[in-house]
Amino acid sequence: MSFSKPNASAATRTRTRVTPAPISGMCVTCLDGCLGLCEIGQSALRGREVIYPQPFGKVTAGSEKDYPIDFSHFNIQGSCVGARGIEADSDKAIFPAVDLTTAIGAKGRERKMRVPFMTGALGSTEIARINWEGAAIATAISGSIIVCGENVCGMDSQAEFKNGKVVNSPELARRVKAFRDWYDGYGMMLVQANVEDTRLGVHEYAIEKLGVEGVEIKWGQGAKDIGGEVKLPSLERAALLKSRGYVVFPDPEDPVIQESFKAKGFDEFERHSRLGMVEEESFLKRVETLRKIGAKYISLKTGAYRPADLARAVKFASEAKIDLLTVDGAGGGTGMSPWPMMNEWGIPTVYIECLLYNYLSRLEKKGAFIPSCAIAGGIAIEDHVFKGIALAAPYIKTVCIGRATLAAAMVGKANGEKLHKDHPNNGYDEALAQAFVNVGKLKEQFGKDFSRIPPSAIGMYNYYDRLATGLRQLMAGERKFKLNLIDRTDLMALTREAAEISGIAYVMDADKAEVDKILG
Repeated sequence: MSFSKPNASAATRTRTRVTPAPISGMCVTCLDGCLGLCEIGQSALRGREVIYPQPFGKVTAGSEKDYPIDFSHFNIQGSCVGARGIEADSDKAIFPAVDLTTAIGAKGRERKMRVPFMTGALGSTEIARINWEGAAIATAISGSIIVCGENVCGMDSQAEFKNGKVVNSPELARRVKAFRDWYDGYGMMLVQANVEDTRLGVHEYAIEKLGVEGVEIKWGQGAKDIGGEVKLPSLERAALLKSRGYVVFPDPEDPVIQESFKAKGFDEFERHSRLGMVEEESFLKRVETLRKIGAKYISLKTGAYRPADLARAVKFASEAKIDLLTVDGAGGGTGMSPWPMMNEWGIPTVYIECLLYNYLSRLEKKGAFIPSCAIAGGIAIEDHVFKGIALAAPYIKTVCIGRATLAAAMVGKANGEKLHKDHPNNGYDEALAQAFVNVGKLKEQFGKDFSRIPPSAIGMYNYYDRLATGLRQLMAGERKFKLNLIDRTDLMALTREAAEISGIAYVMDADKAEVDKILG
C-alpha cells in the first residue's frame, strides 16, 4: 500500500495529466509535448522553487501522508459508573463542571493555564507576522501559552544591532506588547531561539530589555529536518539578511545572480537557518546562563528526530530541570518547509509520543526529575487533545496546536474584513455579533476594551472555547472531572498494531481483570 502521493499535490499546485503510477507518481504515460503539469515538469521550469508549498506567505501546509497509525486508531473509553474529581451526584457531575486547568513548570514555580492547549511557534514567516496580534490576544484572554518562533529579530528590517547583538527590535517588542496588554496571570509567552537567534542575543534582549519571563530553546520541529526557511522578495532584503549572518540562496552578492534577478529570471531568494549541533554540556550551560540573566521559565522544543535524539532531549531536559519539553511529531504543519521532507521524514506523532512515554517512565523509575511535557504534530480537535494527553499520561500537561490555531485566527480575520466591507457605514457591530458567537460574553468581560479585540482574536477565542467545551464533554463521559485524572486506561487500541506500539490495551482485552471479577 502506498501512503505517499509523490509528483502531484495541492501544496505545490501540481497535478498529473492521467492516472499516476503508484510508486513513482508519474503519469502512467508521460507524453512528449506536455508542458509540465506535475512536480517533475514544473521543476524543469522552476527548479528548487517547486520544493516548497505555494503561495508562500499565504498558506500553512501539513503532511498529506497517511501514516499507518495515528490518533484515529484509538478510541476514548466511556463509563456509566461513578465519578472522579467530583461528587458522584447526577446533579453535580455535569460536563460544564469539568476542571481543565493545568500547569507547566518545575515544582514551586508552576505557571497555571486555564486550558490544556497552546499555540505552535509563530515565527518569522509572513503568515505568522500578520496574524500575530489576533493569536496573542486570544491566547492571553484564554489563559494559554503562545510561542513567538525563531528569527523574528533577525528578520525585523527595523532591528538595530551592536557588536553583532540585537539591541532593539520593534517587531519583537510589538509581539510582546500584544500579549502582555491582555495577560491576566494565566499562561505565558515564550520567545524561541535557534542558532542564529542565539548568536544575535535574542534571548538576552527579550529577557533583559523586554522583560520576557519565558524562553524556548529550539532543536527542531516535526515538519522539517533542517533550519527554518522563508522567501525574500527583493535583492536588498536578501543582502540584509545575509549581512546578519543567515544562509541565503542564491547568493545575493554574486553579480551573476544579481543580473538574473533583475532580468526576472527568478523573483525570490531563500533565507535558511543553520543546523543546530546538540551537545549535553553546551545545553546545560545555556540553560544556566538563561537562568542567571533572569529567565523564569525555560522550554525545549524538539522535532521528530530519531529515537536516540528523543532520548537525549528527555535526558538533557531532566538534567537541566527545565519547565517544559515540547515534542513535535511528523505529520503536523508549518508556514514553510520542503514538501517531500514534510511527508517522508521523521517519526509520526503517535509513534514518537509512545517512545516519549517509555523514556520518561524509565527516568522516573530512577528517581530523575521529570519535566512538564507537551505533544505536537497534527493536533486540531478536542479528541486529539484528549488522546494526546492520555497516550503519555501523566507526563503530558498540555498539547501544542499549530496550524489549527492559525486557521481559526485567519478565518476570524477574513470574516471580519468581509463584514467591514459589507457594512461600511453602520450595522457592523450587529453583524459581528451575529457572525461570531461569544461576542456578548467578551463585551461583558472587557467592556469598552472589547473594541480593541480584532475579529482574528475572536475567531481563535471561539475555537479555543469549542475545544474546551468538547474536551469537557469527552472527559465527563469517561467520568473524569479533573484533567490530571486522565490516564492511559482511558484509551483503547482499535488494532493489534496500535496496541503493540503503544502498550494501550486492545479493545477486546480492555478491562479483562475487572470483567472476570464481575462475571466470576
